Amino acid sequence: MTAIELVADVIPPVTTSDTIQKVVDRMVEFRIRHLPIVNEEQFLGLISEDDLIEETDYETNVGALSLSLVNPYVLEGQHVYDVIRAFYEQKLTVLPVLDDKNNYLGLISLGTLTEYFAKLTSVDQPGGIIVLEIDNKNNSLAHMAQIVESDNAQILSSYVRTFPDSTRMEVTLKINKQDISAILSTFLRYEYVIKATFNHSGDINDSKERYDSLMNYLNL
Repeated sequence: MTAIELVADVIPPVTTSDTIQKVVDRMVEFRIRHLPIVNEEQFLGLISEDDLIEETDYETNVGALSLSLVNPYVLEGQHVYDVIRAFYEQKLTVLPVLDDKNNYLGLISLGTLTEYFAKLTSVDQPGGIIVLEIDNKNNSLAHMAQIVESDNAQILSSYVRTFPDSTRMEVTLKINKQDISAILSTFLRYEYVIKATFNHSGDINDSKERYDSLMNYLNL
């Protein structure tokens, strides 16, 4: 998925002629700490809540402010991983998306990104979760998938967690089957280290409820 596919038009940008008061009101309304500044289609920058701390006159125009963030945007064709990196590195609540001529196309909100990540990891789908601890030399997702599929199941999602100064890593697998006992036995037979499992019906129901609650909160 690319950045343009995550753009939502719910939150409008501000212009250089808008007042600080309008910026504050809009940030409060949408519960965000950043807003893009756009004149027609030209992206001028991203104003942060921190840029307003020293200001006492809320009738001051946005164009008179100095902006603290540098290049807080992604291009429309960049991968969603670049979007996630930008949010993480700059601690953003919204991220502008531009075309190859640096024209403003819209923004991605943290809520939209969170919802995408939830769907990406299949947290709203029932099933079991297996956390394996392996050596990075033995990181074969194809072999793990073969083990899972041997029990007529499939991997819904997977992700890897590495550790500094270590050759060990964690691989988390979300399986589309609640009873994963046979799959666990096969992993053990192949001498995989099973670090944790989550496959009880109560755990899954709670996870689904937490997902629904999160989505309701983000849609407020």
